[in-house]
Amino acid sequence: MNKNSPSSVDENTPDVWKSLFPFPQADSHKYSRGTALIMGGAFMTGAARLAARAAQRVGAGLVMLASPAAALPIYAEALESIIVRPCDTAQEWQTLVDNEHQPALLIGPGLGLGSAQNADVLVALAAKRPTVVDADGLTNFADMPEILFQALHVECVLTPHEGEFTRLFGEIEGDKPSRAFIAAQRAGCVVLLKGAETVIASPDGNVHVNHNAPSWLATAGAGDVLAGMILGLVAQKMPVFQAAAASAWIHGRVASLHGPGLIAEDIVEGIPAVLREILDLQNSRFKLDGKNNGLGI
Repeated sequence: MNKNSPSSVDENTPDVWKSLFPFPQADSHKYSRGTALIMGGAFMTGAARLAARAAQRVGAGLVMLASPAAALPIYAEALESIIVRPCDTAQEWQTLVDNEHQPALLIGPGLGLGSAQNADVLVALAAKRPTVVDADGLTNFADMPEILFQALHVECVLTPHEGEFTRLFGEIEGDKPSRAFIAAQRAGCVVLLKGAETVIASPDGNVHVNHNAPSWLATAGAGDVLAGMILGLVAQKMPVFQAAAASAWIHGRVASLHGPGLIAEDIVEGIPAVLREILDLQNSRFKLDGKNNGLGI
């Protein structure tokens, strides 16, 4: 394999991950469906709230959110079925990360910038559990990317848009699949490079290209929902590469079904309908493709 070229580039459709998509069984309970933990910020509270709701909607059995004490009433009032815990110090964050249920982790949406936030990202990564790093979790390391790369591991997913990607990886030549693959090699984990054409790349050379994202997704908070969806799936033990690919496809499918007027909250609310389509597909009732028209019998 050419070190600058992925070994395979495939269209991201349900066919490439549907068999691994987690649905509850008759004996499932909230802990067997996976635990997810999100670090919430003090000011941009909507980002973590959207991510938490999305993690629930894709099936995580228990979602927890760490909140600065001053913002805890905001989170707790809005998130009735999500456990909100106060977290103002690195030690309190470490205690939550070390929860007995071994949660999958998401850090970045609305996190804020600074040395304390850098330390929180590194605490999450040191746990060596499935971890999604998004938004401020990436931007915090723009001036010291090697520190982040050294802490990352194969169970991580980075979810940059083009600006975050360039700040973290610099200018990389080539087409989008090649650029994402080179970044995944450098980071040693899955990289989901967002855009109208979203590319999901793993360091072992597998790349999926997602083409079903309509223009309605250009709305504030859509990326937070996507990060939460990935978190919810990896919490249920879906492999990180397939979880990222499935989330990108569901994200686009929901937006296509909704159409004009879409806001981030609509994406969260639209997830169950698409999950029903995927369940039907697992049961071989329908065929779904990667394009905007999606569903066919």
